[in-house]
Amino acid sequence: MKTILEAIKERRLYLDGGLGSMLQAAGLPEGLLPDLWSIQNPEAVQDVHRQYLEAGCRLITTNTFGTNPQKLAPYGVTCGEVMAAAVANVRAAMDQVGVTDGYVMADIGPTGKLLKPYGDLDFEDAVSAFAEPVRAAAAAGADAILIETMSDLYEMKAAVVAAKESCDLPIFASLIFDATGKLLTGGSPRAAVALLEGLGVDVFGINCGLGPNEMAPVFEAFWADSSTPLLLQPNAGLPRSEGGKAVYDVNPADYARQMLPLAPMATVMGGCCGTTPAHLKALIDATRDVPLPQVTQKDVCLISSYCQAVALDGKTPVVIGERINPTGKKKLQAALREGDTGYVLNEALTQEEAGSHILDVNVGLPGLDEPEVLARTMEAIQEVTALPLQLDTSNPEAMERALRRYNGKALVNSVNGKEESLNTILPLVKKYGGGLVCLTLDDDGIPETVEGRVAIAEKIIRRAEALGIPRRELLVDGLTMPVSAGGENANVTLGTLKAAKTMGVKTALGVSNVSFGLPKRELLNQAFFTMALQSGLDGAIINPKSEPMMGAYRAYCALTGLDDQCQTYMEAFRDAAPAAPAPKAAGGEVTLHQAVCKGLKEAAAAQAKGQADSGKDILDIINGELVPALDEVGKGFEKGTLFLPQLLMSAEAAKEAFQVLKDYLPPAESAGEPQIILATVKGDIHDIGKNIVKVLLESYRFRVLDLGKDVAPETIVETAREKKIPLVGLSALMTTTAPYMEETIRQIRAAGLSCKVVVGGAVITQDYADSIGADHYAPDAMETVHYAQTLLDV
Repeated sequence: MKTILEAIKERRLYLDGGLGSMLQAAGLPEGLLPDLWSIQNPEAVQDVHRQYLEAGCRLITTNTFGTNPQKLAPYGVTCGEVMAAAVANVRAAMDQVGVTDGYVMADIGPTGKLLKPYGDLDFEDAVSAFAEPVRAAAAAGADAILIETMSDLYEMKAAVVAAKESCDLPIFASLIFDATGKLLTGGSPRAAVALLEGLGVDVFGINCGLGPNEMAPVFEAFWADSSTPLLLQPNAGLPRSEGGKAVYDVNPADYARQMLPLAPMATVMGGCCGTTPAHLKALIDATRDVPLPQVTQKDVCLISSYCQAVALDGKTPVVIGERINPTGKKKLQAALREGDTGYVLNEALTQEEAGSHILDVNVGLPGLDEPEVLARTMEAIQEVTALPLQLDTSNPEAMERALRRYNGKALVNSVNGKEESLNTILPLVKKYGGGLVCLTLDDDGIPETVEGRVAIAEKIIRRAEALGIPRRELLVDGLTMPVSAGGENANVTLGTLKAAKTMGVKTALGVSNVSFGLPKRELLNQAFFTMALQSGLDGAIINPKSEPMMGAYRAYCALTGLDDQCQTYMEAFRDAAPAAPAPKAAGGEVTLHQAVCKGLKEAAAAQAKGQADSGKDILDIINGELVPALDEVGKGFEKGTLFLPQLLMSAEAAKEAFQVLKDYLPPAESAGEPQIILATVKGDIHDIGKNIVKVLLESYRFRVLDLGKDVAPETIVETAREKKIPLVGLSALMTTTAPYMEETIRQIRAAGLSCKVVVGGAVITQDYADSIGADHYAPDAMETVHYAQTLLDV
């Protein structure tokens, strides 16, 4: 029998549908972790698998969505036991139907936790949590790993890294996007493509959350950017409650009709919540004769952060801010040695405001623990900016540590033609992904001719491609040498750029070294920069705070037609009031408002203390600076100009400030009984959404009682009665646990409590909220805050 990756090159394969909703229909007890039925009721699980096989599905997912150590711990079973039973159930169903061309997809779902710094789960702990079920799947004889329903690219990265390190099975991966086309943590489709292709996932796509029509724009965006086969698993529309069950309104015929236009882009198709064997049979009948997609290799290098991607497409050059590099910068050197993160964050933010697309991060100083400092600095920068980063180090240990924990797909600076460099850096890029700057030097030094530098570039390209790193990911750096040391130095560098472009690679260059040792350096830098752009420079490593350099960049884009109707040029230079100065976290120059907006926790606490010590009224500080800053960030989130991590970091900064200010408030003003209960409903241990809501509510000074996850309706009702709670917030992620939300509301009403109930979660919609009697539906965390503000006097 062919491997699964061989099979998908010959025919479209179909995943099964909504396993959880099918098990519910088969009698799965409410609140029971569905995975346990693989052991407790294998006949029922096999029957569901058998129905999908009979419908024509050949990729059958194991009943292991919640199989990880944390979720199984309360039940006294191991990942190995559950996974072995689940794989055996799929094999048994195949034998019962006589299917010999089917494949077992070991299903890996999310942990239910948000990773640090936005949550409390460390990246390495997440990797460990995923590694255990992956190892169990390989041992049980699964054919592939399916990582599904991920709402955070960082958690997805942890799962993929765990899979790559724990087995050699093919990896399929899918993400859950909302109706705005974003992940929970703000990730865009392009950022997702960058990360997943960088990590070398074999097939990836989208599942859950939306129906086919609603999912189409995101899937089309994947198709536009991807060089990898795609999978598609929508829900059967959006859910509503009927008789205590989640019901989906898109019938099999309509599901097939809505999926048909997307089939030419999908190598693997299937269904998610609410899709039955009838849905899959209709889908297969409608699309079986649609030709397989012709997956093309896109000639674009995508560099991404947790939420956005920058495209090095060989056309529009990008600016890489060079200021976070201690070479020749005494203040930065001192800040790095003293652990002054605020100074570094200020450099990051000012470069972002000046127009950088990517930020270079270099912390190489004698005497520093570079692996530790680079990783810590990188993570701190990612807390306050959504810009992608270029990791700049000659220390392989530092590079691996930073690449592993980087939230996105980084630009790697750099590899060169030396054997030591090739043997250490190329494998890291292959494992973790990344665009790669290729320096044209080797053991013999820097060649003085174009031909010599091109020969080194060709060597690096051959070695990279032999390891499976596509040519599109490579940026040849022609190396800028001072013209003061040789009259032909600039010409050789420019000639190398031109030659590299004919080799089908991108280019990068640190520009300012050309003027070293000469007066009026910016004149030379600006002229050389323009010449380099004309010679094909893609990634310009420059000082974005230099007006002449950014002026040259913007003028070049306008003059070459890369700036549509010169809009960017006009925005940069139109007569207008100057922008507010960037926050300066070092030296106390930042305002409290700015610190909160930028998520600078240390600066927010320091400013709050300074204002309080000066005698300013504490309530004036809270109402005049803290709350308006949070409102500003919240409005940016609602408009889609800011994303969840930025919202959370601003909330944390506000909390840090408020913690300081509480010491200056009378006890009656700084404490009180809880006003809001938050809980994830019975049977559901996914508390990401609830925890996000808690952080935001507390940052707005609401008093929150968090009952945690898997909370019984009786506990919520009794606590609300005892504490006289005016507002209850309920969260659910899974279709199988959403009915407990309805039961909780029913018991609240039956108890005669006057409290209001707000609901939210991935499977919850306005219609569903209305049908279960909720008072309010919150599609995101900020909406819960707004609703609380209308009810409570805070």
